[in-house]
Amino acid sequence: MRRAHRTYADPYVAGALLGLVLLAAFVITGRGLGASGAFATTAAGLTRAIAPAQADANPYFTRYLTGDGPWRDWLLFELGGVALGGFLSAWAAGRLRGEVERGPRTRPAARLALAFGGGAIMGFGAVLARGCTSGLGLTGGALLSVGAWGFLLAAFAGAYLAASVLTRVWR
Repeated sequence: MRRAHRTYADPYVAGALLGLVLLAAFVITGRGLGASGAFATTAAGLTRAIAPAQADANPYFTRYLTGDGPWRDWLLFELGGVALGGFLSAWAAGRLRGEVERGPRTRPAARLALAFGGGAIMGFGAVLARGCTSGLGLTGGALLSVGAWGFLLAAFAGAYLAASVLTRVWR
């Protein structure tokens, strides 16, 4: 028997709770939140395991190769918590099922290709920007970084403009 769907969390309450999580991250770890560092740490660790000389000669990777080893970086545990929390949230709300959300005229393969392509572009942008949207938006915004606020304004403006074009795909 399938459980009925619950409504989504109140965005104001969720936003306040996210702010408290960010504050806790600052207090406990001395750093803000972000996701791209975990991927960079993993890439650095894998490169060092396969080709140690190349990893040690690469300035991008050496930033992420700490004395404790790349697999002990706290951002890896943060991402694990995000995945576990998303799973538990979907389960608790009765939304845990295997399906591809898409518009009626979009095939699942096309939707997945667009999602993975968009994710790859975002990942590449995070490398160029030396940070991801969550790190720049949440942590940088909380620290009142001018660059972070400029990014947030540009991201919301771009999303607003793209939404008017992309909503046709979902109808």
